[in-house]
Amino acid sequence: MHELDQHQLRRDSDRIAADFDRSDFLCRESRARLLERLELITLQADVILDLGGGTGAAIALLRQRFPAASIVSLDWSEAMLAAAADDSPLQICADGHQLPLADASVDIVVSNLMLPGCADPVQVFAEARRVLRVPGLFLFNTLGPDTLKNLRRAWAIVDEAPHVHVFADMHNIGDALVQAGFREPVMDVEHIAVRYRDINRLFADLRAAGAVNRLAARRRTLTPKGLWNRMLAAAEQLRSADGAFVADVELITGQAWTGAAGPGVAMADGVASFPVSRLGKRG
Repeated sequence: MHELDQHQLRRDSDRIAADFDRSDFLCRESRARLLERLELITLQADVILDLGGGTGAAIALLRQRFPAASIVSLDWSEAMLAAAADDSPLQICADGHQLPLADASVDIVVSNLMLPGCADPVQVFAEARRVLRVPGLFLFNTLGPDTLKNLRRAWAIVDEAPHVHVFADMHNIGDALVQAGFREPVMDVEHIAVRYRDINRLFADLRAAGAVNRLAARRRTLTPKGLWNRMLAAAEQLRSADGAFVADVELITGQAWTGAAGPGVAMADGVASFPVSRLGKRG
């Protein structure tokens, strides 16, 4: 995975905060899928950390499931936290790589699509492990390497510079969880195809969600008009049989426990879930 410009990513979060909940349909959909998993969890929680909680959109669902729990919403963007509803819980503006929380002070950590922008996911996992009690649950989702593969392919046809982030695969994420001290992580993958008739609409949606090129090695000047038009022409050649340009999303969901593997394994119908320790060697 290529290095990301953390300073610019934080500025992007501040920039899009006011309209984020209205514009980022992917974050909304992934959050709903993630929090459904909590219905299968039997752990009683006194303190829940919403890691990378943004505008606090997950809070209402967390309160429904755990009405007696204290909920902490943590995000690195002050503007995101400021955009939260008035009834938002305790808010902390901090970086997920260094949580300002005591050891063993949280029962459940949930995180919706924060990891794709992290400089060091292993450090984030280690911090989540540190603040969790035993037993404790870490439930999160992130993006896999098939995300925006058609867009990456279109750019590769016309330019060698990096334009689309390359995300870690499920195996590496599972390895990182074990390295951080979690037990028997369970991973599953869902593939979501977002179909666009107008490719320009795809770019508008990406900009509104802050999902633009923030690779540290990116070209820092404006993209020449001729190069942009050649990329659009290449993308036209990648349309599906029905004429749509498919923006693929590989949504990886992970569940990991502190201490012994916990009860209530979360699975979606038709989606294979399994402990990472059972993965065979890959050639």
